[in-house]
Amino acid sequence: MNTKQYFSMALKSIVMATSITAASVSFASTLTVSSPQDPGSWDPIDTFLINWASVSTNIYDGLTYRGPDLKLEPGLATSWQQLDNGTRIRFNLRQGVTFHNGEKFDASAVKFTFDRLMGDEGKKGPQRSNYAAIESVEVIDSHTVDFHLKAADPVLLTKLAGYGAMIVPPKYIQEKGEDFFNTHPVGTGPFKFVSYEPKVDIKLEAYDKHWGGAPKLSNLNYRFISEPSTAVAELQSGRVDLVIPPTIPIGMISTIEKSPELDVVTTVSPSVYALRFNTKNGITKDERVRKAMIYGVDRQAIIDSILGGQASAISSFQSPISFGNDPDMSPLPYDPAKAMQLLKAAGIKPGTKVQIDIRGNDSTFNEVTQAIASYLQIIGLNATIKPYETSVLINDIVPAGKTGEMFQQGWGGWTLDYDNTAYFMYHTGEKWNPYDSDPELDKLLESQRSLTDSKQREEILKSIANYTADRALEMPLYNLNAIFAVSKKVKGFVPVPDSRMRLNNVTIE
Repeated sequence: MNTKQYFSMALKSIVMATSITAASVSFASTLTVSSPQDPGSWDPIDTFLINWASVSTNIYDGLTYRGPDLKLEPGLATSWQQLDNGTRIRFNLRQGVTFHNGEKFDASAVKFTFDRLMGDEGKKGPQRSNYAAIESVEVIDSHTVDFHLKAADPVLLTKLAGYGAMIVPPKYIQEKGEDFFNTHPVGTGPFKFVSYEPKVDIKLEAYDKHWGGAPKLSNLNYRFISEPSTAVAELQSGRVDLVIPPTIPIGMISTIEKSPELDVVTTVSPSVYALRFNTKNGITKDERVRKAMIYGVDRQAIIDSILGGQASAISSFQSPISFGNDPDMSPLPYDPAKAMQLLKAAGIKPGTKVQIDIRGNDSTFNEVTQAIASYLQIIGLNATIKPYETSVLINDIVPAGKTGEMFQQGWGGWTLDYDNTAYFMYHTGEKWNPYDSDPELDKLLESQRSLTDSKQREEILKSIANYTADRALEMPLYNLNAIFAVSKKVKGFVPVPDSRMRLNNVTIE
């Protein structure tokens, strides 16, 4: 070999090595996301939390899928037909799909998933009633299933795109057990589980065999950072690439926007916020007191002064993009004189104490609540604010009926259908309704679930919104935009209204 040939081969080796190294770096791309809450379990039937869905939309697939444009499309089912006046739905299943553990996806996995959801295990979580229309799942063949319904459910196809309807692996759960599955999730989604350290992080890696193609990222890490200032500091330092709702306080937006390496991206959201009332105990048992407290708070002033244009007023506990929202409804106006008149009529003495329970890590809502407490002080109520760790408030305090007179409630309304909010907030015996029982309201809620006439359903849902407003079951506050803070190194990120982000097409420089 002469000198020229030697240097030529050496140069080729260097080029090849450089190419391999560059490809490896590209493949080794890791996106780190800051999430404000650890759901505590990764089992689809255990939670309704938005921050569960933000992670698990990447781990699991449903029979249907709803993307950032909010349109329903095929997931693990390639097509479906509604039969027998909507009381039977036939799903044709995608072939060649495997779970992350190598287990085959087929009709038996679908049946197992819904038998489990509607059985004893499902009773332990909040998801079961959302799918109450399902009577049974029948396996027709290995890639065809029929859902037999007790009555038509016009929202069911959307519900199958999220939360409790995510398809799980039968053999894995049977072999490993429920407790192990809670902390070692396995699905068919674009990313598979690597590790989970409670209240610290969950780490995922690309599942190259995903039916939709391999993700562009190789790793996807979620860090649980409840303190907004810490999350923003980590974003500024580059140790976090994306901060998801509801972390970013309105007051921090301008700080983030000043950084040339960061962006703030917002989009309309189904998320609404309210202070709900204890209608069973204390002074808020009286409807006059509840209405007085609503009249006594200038909610529009709070939106204008604290939320910086990132929210809009609501008259019922749903967003403007929710099916069932009544645009003709108006929030009760700010009228402190009317408020004091109602309190006097109810026999409430000036200085009477009321307690407001909130999530301690939600700095924006904390500021909102401080303003509300000040307004209540003006009408003669001494409001104290009691912060809780989020998981404690939503898992231990609210469902057990251990709150004060008012308590924070945020709701994603991810189906964009008021039924998904109203049924769980107001129907007797539901987890998020620890105090109230109203037979007339129960009948209204139940009556619309079996209707296939969308116009008729919409009218009933509007009547439910007006009925609950008349009874003053909560103080409706605002519909807040979904606010994301993202590094400019992140490419292909699309903000989604419901925060159910599938990040398989995202890249990072």
